[in-house]
Amino acid sequence: MYVENCFLGAEGVGQTIEQRLWSQGITHWERFEPTVDGVGQTRTERIESFIDAGERALDRGNVEFFDQRFPDGCRWRLYESFRDQACFFDIETTGLDHQTSVVTTVTLHQNGDTHTLVRGDDLTDENLRAAFEDAGLLVTFNGARFDVPFLESSFDVSLDHPHIDLMPTARQVGLSGGLSEVERALGIGRDLPDVDGREAVRLWHEHERGVDGALDRLVEYNREDTVNMVPVLESLVERLDDQTFPEQP
Repeated sequence: MYVENCFLGAEGVGQTIEQRLWSQGITHWERFEPTVDGVGQTRTERIESFIDAGERALDRGNVEFFDQRFPDGCRWRLYESFRDQACFFDIETTGLDHQTSVVTTVTLHQNGDTHTLVRGDDLTDENLRAAFEDAGLLVTFNGARFDVPFLESSFDVSLDHPHIDLMPTARQVGLSGGLSEVERALGIGRDLPDVDGREAVRLWHEHERGVDGALDRLVEYNREDTVNMVPVLESLVERLDDQTFPEQP
């Protein structure tokens, strides 16, 4: 589904009205007509206004326009239209409390490119700001509660971006648990199935003690967490699309 298929960004239009439009074959902005059944004059004008503004926003690549208008639970609809701006990222830390723990690695993946910043090397305020510079849409797993606030409290960086959090998105299709559990449910494999968050902390401490290979393994794990979010999101979007959007002839 693309944002051009969506009407619930218009004022006064919820999913019931949107489904009513779709059921009449109005599955794209260009198919909308002022004479459509079941939509009054005021709502028609609001839909037309939304379409006009939405087309301009699409031309500018303005993800925020739609993020501000789509209700909670519908941000997955942003992905297909703005996948080139989607920045998947994941952090590793020495613990869960940002006041007593530190960020050890941050991996970002966008447009097929994957980059990892490491504490004590290139993980700095300036490099983080530069890394997120082209990110119009953040994608994380539980990042709204953990990764984003942890980074913002630890570094001079603002991540007030449109954001798809895969944890609540997975719950919309009945999948719970952590990223690894969701991956298994979706049939997505791992090269490092034996490494988890607790092991990542141990690997960092081993790196600090000078153990060969510890940092490489930690970075590999962080990168796998990040890159695997791509097929996870695409699988979730496909399932939600099937549940929501009518099959096209």
